[in-house]
Amino acid sequence: MEDNFEPKIIAFLCNWCTYAGADLAGTSRMQYPANIRIIRLMCSGALDPTYVLKVLLEGADGVLIGGCHPGDCHYLNGNYKARRRVAALKKILEKSGLEPERVWLRWISASEGAYFAETVRDIVDHIKKLGPNPLREKLAI
Repeated sequence: MEDNFEPKIIAFLCNWCTYAGADLAGTSRMQYPANIRIIRLMCSGALDPTYVLKVLLEGADGVLIGGCHPGDCHYLNGNYKARRRVAALKKILEKSGLEPERVWLRWISASEGAYFAETVRDIVDHIKKLGPNPLREKLAI
């Protein structure tokens, strides 16, 4: 593993909760690694698992999916859909030989900026321990 490995993390965040939590972390000047690239979704339930597969196949080292806490979804049950889809996606990743722990699902509300920053630090540390996405070498990224 590279000593200076800095993981590339793609985050798919619910507009109403986790994206707002990320915004709170930023406006509160909370420090977290710059390894994350955010894609805002209206709801975590709107995330098609093929988007997660696509970013992993293109060399992202990890994926964070953030949504509203169960029971607080602005679209009633989108986060439950996200939870089911992520569970199925992790099984697919495991069968294909890619570590399922490269994909994290977290419930982070708009008032949890500190928890968002902590989650980003935790996923970056975890992915650093896992090492680069093995598909990266094949893609020469």
